[in-house]
Amino acid sequence: MKRTILAALGLATGLAVPAAAQDFKVGMLLPFSGVYASLGNEIETGFNLGIEKFGSETDATFEIVSEDTEVKPPVALGKAKKLILQDKVDVMMGIVSSGVLGAVRDMVHGAGVPLIVANAGNDEATGINCSPYITRMSFSNGQVNRPMGKWMYEQGIRKVYTLAPDYAAGRQMIGGFTETFTAAGGEIVGQEYTPFQKTQDFGPYLAQAKSSGADAVFVFYAGGEAISFVKQYDSFGLKADLPLYGSGFLTSPLYVNAEGPAAEGVITALHYAPTIDSPENAAFVSAFKEKTGRAPSEFAVHGYDAARALIEATKAGATDRETLANALRKVKFDGPRGTLSIDPATNNIVQPIYVYETVAGDGGQTQKVLAKLPAEADPANGCEMAPVSN
Repeated sequence: MKRTILAALGLATGLAVPAAAQDFKVGMLLPFSGVYASLGNEIETGFNLGIEKFGSETDATFEIVSEDTEVKPPVALGKAKKLILQDKVDVMMGIVSSGVLGAVRDMVHGAGVPLIVANAGNDEATGINCSPYITRMSFSNGQVNRPMGKWMYEQGIRKVYTLAPDYAAGRQMIGGFTETFTAAGGEIVGQEYTPFQKTQDFGPYLAQAKSSGADAVFVFYAGGEAISFVKQYDSFGLKADLPLYGSGFLTSPLYVNAEGPAAEGVITALHYAPTIDSPENAAFVSAFKEKTGRAPSEFAVHGYDAARALIEATKAGATDRETLANALRKVKFDGPRGTLSIDPATNNIVQPIYVYETVAGDGGQTQKVLAKLPAEADPANGCEMAPVSN
């Protein structure tokens, strides 16, 4: 899984090119098989579009070596070792699963190879387990949910029942929301964590939510669980009396049409929606639709902005692993999501959050943006950022 991208021309070719002073070898570490294969493919498509779009702004070229993590931490660690020790990549991009990120963290840090995280949201990666070689261009679990607590309280909601799958991301997502909702004066009247990837019948949990006295329900579910939950919530007839809110992964553009009309009226918050009104997003959506025939998701924009960040780092004069790591920490640009920057205290992205309602559109479900919430840096969460050694 190896190819060379001629960034300056925006072309891809399987032919070898002569090594140049600014020829960077990029290790792409994504799931191309298993339950998250669709996410890996989406991120890869976005990354390639970013190289094509912005490659002419640098004289650097990028040789891509792709490896399949299979969403298995031991497999991913082996692939990361291959990329670093055998392929001798200058930088790595990818990582969908937080478990995979945790598995490769020490290898990346010890080898001093910069890693651009294009999805995994575990708070510790830019908290207590932060590294000057790891820069996140996606989101952190708490980051995308904290703004929603205050916003929902401002809408007059006082009592909320929460649900999420019982694993680290589920607890971090709900934790971010409850922190700000209760700080604003709201009350969590019930909180349940469902067995991860094992819950097929949400009926008992929905019955508890209905009888809890809540004004609304706030949840985090993603992928197949999100589709099942949204459909069952609708079939129980709860939406009219108990509105459904959640993290935007609940109604991701990647699979919202599979949820169908059941998703209509659900209000969620995330760092990206394809209906954001800006020239940068219009250009991205147009290019992605031309390539795939559909609107991009948040996963696609992670790849797109990861490519942009890499190119910006080369424009800043990066020539090797150390200078790339330093340059990535200083990246700032206006992208499809809005103005993005990296917090030097944690290497986590700082970005606006959008509240949107899923509504019926001409070609299926679409997103009506209700509010743009200000960008806020994550707390350090135990991160003590050491400088990159030169």
